Amino acid sequence: MPDQNREVAPGPDGTWFRTKTQLLRLPVGWELLPPGDAALTRRVKEAGPSWVCSEKRGNKVFSRGVCAPKDRIERIRAELSIERSDPAYGKKLEAGRKRRQVQQVEYAGEFRDEVSRFLAFAPSHRELGERLADAIAAHATPVGSGTVARTQRIPIEERAAAATIAWLRHQTTGYDSMTIARVKGRRREVRRELAQRSRELLERYRRGEPVDEAQCLLRAGLAHKHRLVTPP
Repeated sequence: MPDQNREVAPGPDGTWFRTKTQLLRLPVGWELLPPGDAALTRRVKEAGPSWVCSEKRGNKVFSRGVCAPKDRIERIRAELSIERSDPAYGKKLEAGRKRRQVQQVEYAGEFRDEVSRFLAFAPSHRELGERLADAIAAHATPVGSGTVARTQRIPIEERAAAATIAWLRHQTTGYDSMTIARVKGRRREVRRELAQRSRELLERYRRGEPVDEAQCLLRAGLAHKHRLVTPP
């Protein structure tokens, strides 16, 4: 069925692939283009029907490449090779990198401000709130971090709130060392419980309640994060 786009998983060997309901043999004249060259993969997919191959392991999904006609892959690879040998191509790539760097810096700043607004600490805790906003934004905004800050599906204020709660879960609770029963929905339930505790913790700082620095979970979380990223 080479005339249809499909999402498949690896089969028994390199010539067989699985869909949710079928075991399909790779069409004659097709081959698997391994992942690694994003431009080549994108153009091969745009040029006609292809099978996108991925494999789930645990909770993660790994790309295994794209199946498409061999002659199409070779033609587009050759076209790309000629294009990339042109000095103008390198200049275009560099301009794109610089543009993305500027966009990333702007987004990181905007996200950090949203985190600060979500925290909304009272004046007596403002310095701590600013440090916390810096740490959360630095953790959540890098490209490829895989955090909620990188999604475009929800408004930035919701991303900031979710990233803050996630940071608190990992830095101020025992979540990372918890033994959670492998029961459907239990991990989600634990995360909800810890999120509620984190919100209650933040309310103390928003109200301006006095907090002993030696007992401050937020300061301890910041110190812990600093130890993790500081080289020996």
